[in-house]
Amino acid sequence: MSDGSSQTPDADTPETGTVASTASNGGAVRRLIGRPGAGAGLLAGIAGAAVALAFGELMDGLVDTIPSLVVAVGEALVDYSPDWAVKLSIELFGEKDKAVLAIGIVGVSLFIGGLLGACAMASRRRWVPFAGFAAFAVIGGWTAARNPMSPFVGSWIVAVIAAALGYLTLRMLLRLAPAHSPPHSDDQPPLEPAAGEAPDPAPDASRRAFLLGVGGAGVAAVGLVALGRGVRGPSAAETARANINLSPSAPPTTAAAAGAATAAETSATTAARRAAAAEVAALDTLDEVAGISRYLTPNDDFYRIDTALTVPQVDPANWKLRFTGMVDNPYELTFDEILAMDLQEHVITLSCVSNRVGGRLVGNAIWTGVPLVDLLDRAGVRDGADQVVGRSVDDWTAGFPTGILRDGRNAVLAVGMNGEPLPTSHGFPARLVVAGLYGYVSAVKWIEEIHLTTWDGFDGYWVPRGWSKRGPMKTQSRIDVPGSGDRPVAGTPTAIAGIAWAPTRGISAVEVRIDDGPWQQCELGEALGDESWVQWHLAWTPTAGTHSLQVRAIDGTGMTQPEGPKDVRPDGAEGWHRVAVRVDAA
Repeated sequence: MSDGSSQTPDADTPETGTVASTASNGGAVRRLIGRPGAGAGLLAGIAGAAVALAFGELMDGLVDTIPSLVVAVGEALVDYSPDWAVKLSIELFGEKDKAVLAIGIVGVSLFIGGLLGACAMASRRRWVPFAGFAAFAVIGGWTAARNPMSPFVGSWIVAVIAAALGYLTLRMLLRLAPAHSPPHSDDQPPLEPAAGEAPDPAPDASRRAFLLGVGGAGVAAVGLVALGRGVRGPSAAETARANINLSPSAPPTTAAAAGAATAAETSATTAARRAAAAEVAALDTLDEVAGISRYLTPNDDFYRIDTALTVPQVDPANWKLRFTGMVDNPYELTFDEILAMDLQEHVITLSCVSNRVGGRLVGNAIWTGVPLVDLLDRAGVRDGADQVVGRSVDDWTAGFPTGILRDGRNAVLAVGMNGEPLPTSHGFPARLVVAGLYGYVSAVKWIEEIHLTTWDGFDGYWVPRGWSKRGPMKTQSRIDVPGSGDRPVAGTPTAIAGIAWAPTRGISAVEVRIDDGPWQQCELGEALGDESWVQWHLAWTPTAGTHSLQVRAIDGTGMTQPEGPKDVRPDGAEGWHRVAVRVDAA
């Protein structure tokens, strides 16, 4: 807040020092790229960085276990970024945050490569490009090797070769760069070549050769990326998934699974799962309302929020799930052994804790799997083990209280989603699904270990980053139609519709308020249990003008959804979703 006075800061104040330092740094960059020949250096450096990154993409396609350099650096940035940065990226970009991060890494890498090339044109900085590409190798090797699924030595070798190719590309192009003479005054003619000395190549010819070299490097980079994509093919995980049939009438689809399951077990499982599927099909949903979220979210539309820049490709033939920690009987399960068990189906709504009021980071699906409590009973949970911690193949963790597994809710080790094997992007071959908990404390995808410990003995991935250790899902509701961009016509019957959820408590009522009018009860669609969202609908004949629509839900215990507003951090958003709708005159 200003007091109206004007004062020049002292030269030695921190603020002045910061401004001067910033200006100095900016001036240094401008002087660097303003030198004669710096433009050629910039292009050569960008081309060198592009070749280095492209080689990483090629190796990613050739070797499943070695991530591209872009992915490796991105995963490190995700792990070490402050919580506010991660939260902001999810709020701004949602499920596209990973793509935006990858594009940003490529852009920054090319920019730095350009600066390294410009440095090569300055006689006193010609060592900088070598040091820069060496740093490129160190960063790429370290970030790739830290991935639990990547070979340590192989990751370093790929990073070093990529950096070497980038540096060699830069040096080759600089040799083709047109020569630049030092500036001369108007009264002093340019120097003539000495007797017997060959003149410099024509500038146009030299420039043409350089540009052809840069273009060739660019084509090579694009070709390496295309080749990496072309040779990639289906992973072992995708191939195995394509050969699994989880339909209720089919027996286990692998030979090992078939041998492990008895005929009686198969018959009982088939009957139970056919009944569950039939119940879902018989529900009186509101799917016919135009624009409303379908009762079951299609797999391709189900939200995905996790820390993996690329989807882990886990071959079920080499995968095992370990039960460790405070248990009497530690053991391991193979995928075939899980398929041979008594698989159950449950409709459960999942939501991300970062889902803002009215957000789309929520989905409803049929999950096929084994009750987690049965698996833990086999392990024999010891007294005092009051936290279940899941760990994924990429070392992501989440933990929740052991006691909730016996409070009546469904918690499953899931192998199927909406009648199919889990998609690789949603955790194939197996994941945890716990009704009533946000995903950040429970929904471990690509799981490889279930560890029993004390509540104070371990914090899951997001807890040290400022999020609550307990993550019960809150009552929420959302208006799907009409949207803020829709333009209903006055006097025309219009549907106000959407979804509401309060897993484990259920939804008893949904109310909508139009402008400052009274709250009106909505029609509810049927749902298969209290762990599923419900669809709701209200018929509306609007008048012309701008109207405010607001929704709130009442859960199965009679509690009204909190009005809020409350931010998503640290334990989920609160508030009534509001939409402004412009209604055109008839």
